Amino acid sequence: MGAVGAPYDVIHEQRRLVLPDGVPLQAGCWRPRHGGPWPALLMRQPYGHALASTMVYAHPAWYAAQGYLVVVQDVRGCGDSGGTFRLFANEARDGSCTLAWLRAQPDCNGRIGCYGFSYQGLTQLLWDGPDAPDCTAPAMAGLSLQHHWCRDGRADWWALGLAWALQLAAAACQRRGDGVAYGRIRKALHRQDFLEEGWELLQQVDPGNHLLRWWSGDWESPVADGGLAAVLRRPMLLIGGWYDPYLRGVMALHDRSLKAGGRPRLVVGPWTHGNWRGGGLDQRHLAFFNHHLKDCPPAQSRRPVQLFDVGRGRWWGGSHWPPQAPGRCWLRGEGLSGVDPQAGRLLLEPEQAMGGGRDQLVLDPWRPTPARGGHLDLQAGPADRHDLDCRSDVLTFTTMPLPHALTLGGAVELRLKAASEGQGFDLCCALSQVRETGGRTRVEQLTMGVERWLGPQAQDLTWRLVRFQPLLRTVPAAVRLRLSIALAGWPLIGINPGNGRAPHTVAAHERQVVVVHFRWDEACLQLPLQQQDPATA
Repeated sequence: MGAVGAPYDVIHEQRRLVLPDGVPLQAGCWRPRHGGPWPALLMRQPYGHALASTMVYAHPAWYAAQGYLVVVQDVRGCGDSGGTFRLFANEARDGSCTLAWLRAQPDCNGRIGCYGFSYQGLTQLLWDGPDAPDCTAPAMAGLSLQHHWCRDGRADWWALGLAWALQLAAAACQRRGDGVAYGRIRKALHRQDFLEEGWELLQQVDPGNHLLRWWSGDWESPVADGGLAAVLRRPMLLIGGWYDPYLRGVMALHDRSLKAGGRPRLVVGPWTHGNWRGGGLDQRHLAFFNHHLKDCPPAQSRRPVQLFDVGRGRWWGGSHWPPQAPGRCWLRGEGLSGVDPQAGRLLLEPEQAMGGGRDQLVLDPWRPTPARGGHLDLQAGPADRHDLDCRSDVLTFTTMPLPHALTLGGAVELRLKAASEGQGFDLCCALSQVRETGGRTRVEQLTMGVERWLGPQAQDLTWRLVRFQPLLRTVPAAVRLRLSIALAGWPLIGINPGNGRAPHTVAAHERQVVVVHFRWDEACLQLPLQQQDPATA
């Protein structure tokens, strides 16, 4: 036991829970030096409890100084806990044992809240039975492994998926003292070799890794409906980021909680998965936990839904998502949309798009079309894609200067007809705003959408649908909107080999040239237009 230095008069100690099967779970605990018992804040995570997600949250000592018993526990098979780690598989059972153990601690008054993001976000939702925490604050996490944790549509996240899998593999190597394998992983990540070699490296150093199962179609749902129903109805603070890959999971969780009779709060800001600077989220956490665990009055200014309009740099708050009016832009191209930036047009009036034309696009796997920024990049966030749009393997469709500002709030969707000459293709799309300033063109990417087709159906000329990452963005008057379409988004998305097989199953030399034909008749970009200015609602 030791004291944490000023300014916190807090005690830090280690505690152990031995599970019914004999596996010990280790936790770091922080509590005020005087008083008690206190309500508890619990975080369960696989990265070592000393880290305590301090890349995005205040240190547990800060929370403890506000009058809480803070417990950060290593999950089974991680950190200083015993047992064998298997991603999410044991969290419901072990979490329920932890909950009962924590309620019985003499310095806990029996009231418990949970917090944490990513893996630590989902552990708050996994309970074996009807008991659940009094309140939860899941951030940047979803319930479905298949739809919220590793892919957009049917396209697996390449760079993100491999990087996270290798991070967990490195922790497993460190735990068993395998410095050679640990060094191989570190070197592959540092040199970016993992983008081409990561799948084989995982098979060699961590054959039980979750990604080997997921990309092979083995989905193990960790969610038990009995335990989930209880937590969905209890107070919940959900946190998402416009540039976070798990945003759709957060939104789906919000919807499920509402349907279950819960009253969740939702905050979505201009954040990436690992950067919440300027968000003030620890103070939001504190107000939420004080209200539900200490019976403090709620903050009157806190509306149930708070969304940051990136275009205006201002928050919107309401009781639900801002109302939408459907808007459409129609695509027109005559075969030169990839070589002449003026050829592909995005039209606001449907009658102008009659006989929308055709285009072809070719993917050379030797020089795949790159992608950057947005929600799927390891360096996520805003990006200028002017140089990408200048490539001939990118089709671009641009509006005239907007006559008035538009506020987009929700999910953009692209609907078009396309057919491949081979048995597979991807559509990697971006919606951007184009500004001309001082003779320079800046193409600011607003949101991205990805979809994949494999097998003979890729050769059918039929309707294709691409859903984009949700956004709230006011686009000012006089700028232009642009839709960009490519057949690859490397390394964010693995390169579709064009032979009907998934990217991870094909060696680089087996990838084929992919040729896709587009017909623009009635092809449209569906925009979620706001009926009012959400920044001032």
